[in-house]
Amino acid sequence: MLLGCIADDFTGASDLANTLTREGMRTVQSIGVPAADAQVDADAVVVALKTRSIEPQDAVAQSLAAYAWLKRAGCTQFLFKICSTFDSTPRGNIGPVGAALRLAVHANDAAACVPVCPAFPANGRTVYRGHLFVGDRLLNESGMQSHPLNPMTDANLVRVLQAQTAERVGLVPFDVVRRGPGAIVAALKTLGAQGYGFAIVDAVDDADLRTLGEALAELPLAIGGSGIALGLPENFRRAGRLGERACLTVKVDGACVLLAGSCSTATRAQIADYRAHGPVLELDVARVVGDATYLHEVAAFCVAQDAAPLVASSAEPERIQAVRGRFGDAVAAKIERFFGALAAELARRGVRRFVVAGGETSGAVVNALGIAQLHIGAEIDPGVPALFAQRDGAWYSLALKSGNFGARDFFCKAQRFV
Repeated sequence: MLLGCIADDFTGASDLANTLTREGMRTVQSIGVPAADAQVDADAVVVALKTRSIEPQDAVAQSLAAYAWLKRAGCTQFLFKICSTFDSTPRGNIGPVGAALRLAVHANDAAACVPVCPAFPANGRTVYRGHLFVGDRLLNESGMQSHPLNPMTDANLVRVLQAQTAERVGLVPFDVVRRGPGAIVAALKTLGAQGYGFAIVDAVDDADLRTLGEALAELPLAIGGSGIALGLPENFRRAGRLGERACLTVKVDGACVLLAGSCSTATRAQIADYRAHGPVLELDVARVVGDATYLHEVAAFCVAQDAAPLVASSAEPERIQAVRGRFGDAVAAKIERFFGALAAELARRGVRRFVVAGGETSGAVVNALGIAQLHIGAEIDPGVPALFAQRDGAWYSLALKSGNFGARDFFCKAQRFV
């Protein structure tokens, strides 16, 4: 095992695993920290946690447990995978987890400066002069300012990360990145000597990310979106440590069910597009909260359809606020649990194919299905691979989509892969 990755949500983990697989690393996604005696045959392991929006101390504890397992498994390089839109609050969890991992990995190097880059140009996320853009808009003008859990109201990532950590946060700007890997390494060393613990690194296209990846060849820790991993496999290949790997494909028969818990602009557009192709059921939140029979009613609806049904809780920001005003902030967790319970009930009724939109929803579904490891298949859309898992001797196929990812026809397209 070469590369150990810790992801702060399940869809982000799949996104990263997809990048590593596409670039030639045999990759396994673990749901949570593997058991001490778990056997994992892979070049890279991505430990998928659900730590993005929990209490910082819990996020730190889970992330350090993942790091300890990966280190025991023999990994020599580590990546803390965060969202390409830097989803976080002034409390974290990027800063607290990053600081804990920096202390653990660089225990003997107090002057280490850890690079941080969430850029993912294929999906429109770029970083310039430390500012994060989504397409041609600053992060805080992209719709992320209305995120129900982690509203992003500042595009200046140096400032955002600095609010989350006592470590000083610097910048490796675009002109340094364009001078090549050696210039990046030199800049990080200079910043470390000046007392900076982290540095946001600019990247506006994939070539910048590959340059950064080459610069990371001898660095044991990095933080970023899946794009930061574009150049990492080539480092191992150059050292003669990677062979050729075929992409896994498993044929799973039967019905497919689509579940959408994300309220992102992209997911809402994908739901609107799917209405012309299959049945869409919008969840009645009042019944989710207060009617125990509703779960079985929705499950029965799903299995009765000829075309793949889409069950959605997605809504516009104004409607989300109205629902929270009526049912309280805990309603989001209740909807997540409903999606998880629905997936488990559908599996009991024979469904083995799931397409899920939203990081929190994906985590609830995978946990409810009792899946421990995911094998990475073909890419559906940038950042979203087909995934395959075995449970009780049966194969399951899934797609776990970050809310902001995927083309408008994603729900139709994904069915051809899972």
